[in-house]
Amino acid sequence: MTRNAAPGGKRDGVIVRRYPQKSVLIVDDEFGIRNFLLKGLADRFGLVEFAEDVEKAESIRLRCHFDLIIADIRLPGRSGVEWVTEMREHGSTTAVIFITAHADLETAVAALRAGAADFIMKPFRMDQILASIERCMERQQIQRENFVLRREVDKLFDSGIVGESTAIVSLLELLKRIAPTPSTVLIEGESGTGKELAARALHRWSGRGGSFVPINCGAITEELMESELFGHRKGAFTGANQSREGLFNYASGGTVFLDEIGEMPLSMQVHLLRVLEDKTIRQVGSNRETPVDVRVIAATNRDLRELVERGEFREDLFYRLNVVSVVMPPLRERLEDLPILVEHFAAALAADMGLPMPEIESAELRELERYDWPGNVRELKNLIERCLLLGKSTGHCLALTGAEKEATGPRDRADGERLDDVVKSHVLRVLERENGNKSAAARVLGVSRKTLERKVAAWRE
Repeated sequence: MTRNAAPGGKRDGVIVRRYPQKSVLIVDDEFGIRNFLLKGLADRFGLVEFAEDVEKAESIRLRCHFDLIIADIRLPGRSGVEWVTEMREHGSTTAVIFITAHADLETAVAALRAGAADFIMKPFRMDQILASIERCMERQQIQRENFVLRREVDKLFDSGIVGESTAIVSLLELLKRIAPTPSTVLIEGESGTGKELAARALHRWSGRGGSFVPINCGAITEELMESELFGHRKGAFTGANQSREGLFNYASGGTVFLDEIGEMPLSMQVHLLRVLEDKTIRQVGSNRETPVDVRVIAATNRDLRELVERGEFREDLFYRLNVVSVVMPPLRERLEDLPILVEHFAAALAADMGLPMPEIESAELRELERYDWPGNVRELKNLIERCLLLGKSTGHCLALTGAEKEATGPRDRADGERLDDVVKSHVLRVLERENGNKSAAARVLGVSRKTLERKVAAWRE
């Protein structure tokens, strides 16, 4: 089923669909052709724009996303083929239908090489255009579904951890080595570094046939935790109107992932220690021990050794969990993975949202490398998603991130560079690109002119 497509009846034997959330750009130097296409497509697309030459078309394209372009091959100045070829070189995947009154084999080959989805001779009928559009939209949907399917298949065999840095290669080697063992694993690392991804990779590569059951120890109240983990018998406490299996039972034959283990209350730590030592659980309200076959993987962004010293975490449980330690590297220590991560998230999120793959300039990547990434990979993914939703560059979204964090004060980097310096560099570059026009620069940055003037004045003091 084509997303955003709504049946619109038939026209000359062609099934006509409507695409209220999609957009089309018409580029032709003949007024009659532009007007004919505009009238025929205006009620089928949410947005229809037109231009008479490449220069105007490119200006429109840069400020608005289009799902389809219908362009003449011969245009004043630059040809449609030259324009589309350049777009493809910069990463654009927008579907293009070429129309022309001058067709020969050489022109047709050039159009196909430029990545045209279809090639229509003038004069043409509206049903020809509608049929071509339908084929383009179906092809886009199939490509999107194939991409999602490939991602799902990849999940079965891949770790989900993206990167080629020495830190990531070493991490994956360690995970593959310990995955087949039944040993308990403690995964340590800052928030957003991918601890659950590592735990899922361990389960996937372990060969265990049971489920992977993630449990956030910080999200369950102390009163309910024992029942949630181990289950309870009917009448064990007020409100226990029927018996219930716990999450350890659901994970039988598989893996229990205890995230934020440092948040587990001391009273529950005693019960967990017994499970790890005896491989049995006892439901609340029961006197019977039940054997359980689960592998336990725990994760924390806190220093458990420090919690042990403060008496907030049991020392014997810490050693029981820490049979094998896996440390997730923060993003700032593997910045060489940034280009791969940006491309990965941009492609995945664009496919999920039905948007074209964005173009990431090398200058933008350099800006990202200068940022400290306190939220690690999760923060990077959120940044890419924000850019796609706003239709802005990563540098612009990073500047917004910096503005949000400014209230808490800039974070010093080891090389002495501060987050405020990154924001300043981006803002001044936008100002220069707009020839010092503060109103235009403020529009690009998505802030008010007063905010921009205040920032610039502060930097000049």
